[in-house]
Amino acid sequence: MRKLALDDTVLLKIEKPARYIGNEINAVQKDKSRIEVRFCMCFPDLYEIGMSHLGIQILYDMFNRREDVWCERVYSPWVDLDRILREKQIPLFALESQDPVKDFDFLGITLQYEMCYTNVLQILDLSGIPLFADRRGEEDPIVIGGGPCACNPEPLADFFDLFYIGEGETSYYALIDAYKEHKNAGGSRQEFLIKAAQIPGIYVPSLYEVIYNPDGTIASMNPKALYVPSRVKRQAVSDLTHTFYPEKPLVPFIKVTQDRVVLEIQRGCIRGCRFCQAGMLYRPTRERDLEMLKESAEKMLKATGHEEISLSSLSSSDYSKLPELTEFLLENFGSNGVNISLPSLRIDAFSLDVMSKVQDIRKSSLTFAPEAGSQRLRDVINKGLTEEVILRGAGSAFEGGWNKVKLYFMLGLPTETEEDQKSIAWLAEKIARRYYEIPKEQRTGKCQITVSTSFFVPKPFTPFQWAGMCTREEFLERAHTVNMEIKEQLNRRSIRYNWHEADVTVLEGVFARGDRRLSGLLLKAYEKGCLFDSWTENFHNERWMEAFAETKTDLSFYTARVRTQDEIFPWDFIDSGVTKKFLYREWEKALEGTVTPNCRRQCQGCGAGRYQSGVCLLEAHQI
Repeated sequence: MRKLALDDTVLLKIEKPARYIGNEINAVQKDKSRIEVRFCMCFPDLYEIGMSHLGIQILYDMFNRREDVWCERVYSPWVDLDRILREKQIPLFALESQDPVKDFDFLGITLQYEMCYTNVLQILDLSGIPLFADRRGEEDPIVIGGGPCACNPEPLADFFDLFYIGEGETSYYALIDAYKEHKNAGGSRQEFLIKAAQIPGIYVPSLYEVIYNPDGTIASMNPKALYVPSRVKRQAVSDLTHTFYPEKPLVPFIKVTQDRVVLEIQRGCIRGCRFCQAGMLYRPTRERDLEMLKESAEKMLKATGHEEISLSSLSSSDYSKLPELTEFLLENFGSNGVNISLPSLRIDAFSLDVMSKVQDIRKSSLTFAPEAGSQRLRDVINKGLTEEVILRGAGSAFEGGWNKVKLYFMLGLPTETEEDQKSIAWLAEKIARRYYEIPKEQRTGKCQITVSTSFFVPKPFTPFQWAGMCTREEFLERAHTVNMEIKEQLNRRSIRYNWHEADVTVLEGVFARGDRRLSGLLLKAYEKGCLFDSWTENFHNERWMEAFAETKTDLSFYTARVRTQDEIFPWDFIDSGVTKKFLYREWEKALEGTVTPNCRRQCQGCGAGRYQSGVCLLEAHQI
C-alpha cells in the first residue's frame, strides 16, 4: 500500500484534501521497477480546473498505454498547502505514487492560460527544480511545456528545457523513444536536447539566439547548433478517428469544474473569426467518425458513472453528423437520466429542438456570442453573423419557452468606435423587445438578459496580431459607456451587465505577445507573491506594477503598440500551417470591413492544406 506524502495532521489543516491524495477511479498504478520512463503531467492551476482539462486526460491515457512509461499527475497546490510545504520543507509530489516530482524523468506542464505563468514557477520551486533551465543538472527532470500558450513560448523560454508545439498525439512517442536511447547510452543532458530539437514539433529555446534592434523589436532568431531547424513545424493529427482517446477517463472524488464525460467531436473551425486564436491554430477542421463517437460515449459513461456527457468543439453546429449523434445520445442515454450538454451551438431551429429535449427550459439560459454590437464591427472581426439572424434566433428561443439569454461581447476591438460600444446596449434592447412582442399569455415569466463583455487581447497567429491593445483606462471607459447606455434603454430592468477585469486583461496581452526578455518580470512578480493570478481574490495588480518598474519593463511596448507589416514576432520561428501572408491579408480586409467566406464555402488558401486532412482535403477533392 502506497504511503501518502502528507500525514493526517497536514490533511486536516487544508481545504479539500482530496485534491492531493490521488487514487481516483481509473487512476493508473504501475510497478516502478518495470518502468523505464517516468513522466509527471502538470496543470498549473487548481485540481478542480486541471481535472476538467480534456488534453490532460488524452495524454495521460496515451502515455500510460505504453508498458515502459508511467504518467502521473500534479496540480498547483492551493495557498494553504503551498505554505505548509514550504514551512515543513516537503517536496511537491505526484498524485499516483506520491513520489517527489524532482525524481521523474520528465515534468510536462500544460500552458492553458497566460495568467497561470507564475504558477509554473511555483511548481518548479516547490519541486526543488532550478527555475532557470541553464542551471539544471543531469539529475533534474526535463521540463517540457505544451498546450495553447506554447504557440508563443518565449516569455517562458528561460524556464523550460523543451516545448512541444502542436497536438500531443503526434510526436510524444518519438520523444520518449529518443530519451530511452539517450538514457541507455549514458548521454548528457545537452546531447539529449540537441537530439530532441530534431524531432518534429520540439522546440529547445536554449539552442536559439535572439538578436534585438535598437527599438526593442526582434532583428533575428537563429539556431546555435547544427541540425537544429530554423523553424519548428506545429504538429497536427490528420486522422482524429484512429488516434488516442481515453476510454476510462479519470473520475475525481470531489466536484470539479466539468464533472462529466467529454466527447470531442471535432477540432478546428471553419468560421475564420479574426480575433480567434484557436480558430486559426487548429486548422484544418477535422471531424471524428460518428461510429467512433458512439462507441466512445458508451465506454466512457460505463467506465465513469457520470450522469452528463458534453460535446466538445469550437463550433458544434458545424459537425456534419450532429443530428445523427444527438439522436443516438438521446435514444440510448437520455432515458437513463444522462444529461446531454451541447455548447458552441448556433441558435437555429435544429439546435433549439435538441436543447428543448435535453434542458430544463425553466432553469436554463441560452448563450449568444455576437462579439460586437454593430454589424460594421461584426464584419471587421469576420463574425459571419447578422443582426437579423441574432434576432430571429432569439425570437425562436423565446417562442420555444426560454426567457433567459446570455450575450457575450468584446470591447477594444480594432477600429471600434463609441457607436459600436453603444450598439451593444441597443442590440440587447432589441432582443428584450423581441421577447415582449410575444403575447403575454404565452410568455414564461420575466425576460432576463445578461450582457457580458470581455476585453480584447490580440493573440499570436491571428489577423489581429498586428493590432494595438487598449490601456486599462481605455478598457474601463468603454465598459462605462456600455453601462450608461444600458441604463438608458426602455427594458433596462430586464438587462444585467458585467465586464471582465481590465488589469488582468492587460497582463494577459503582455504575455500573449511577449518575448523571452519577460522572464525577469515573471520571476520578480513571483518573488513578490503573485500566484493564482487568474483567481480574483488572489490577483494583486500593484505587485505586478512594482515588478514592471523594478525590472524596467515597458508595458506599452508589448500592448498598445501597433506592429508593422514586416516586424519579426517572437513566435515567427513556428510554422503553424496558416501563413503570415494570409493573416496579414485578413488584417487588411478587417480594416476595410470586408467579410471572408467560411472554409466550406470557399477556400482562401490559408496554408493549412499542407496537413492534408479534414475540410482542406474535402476542398481538394472538389477542385
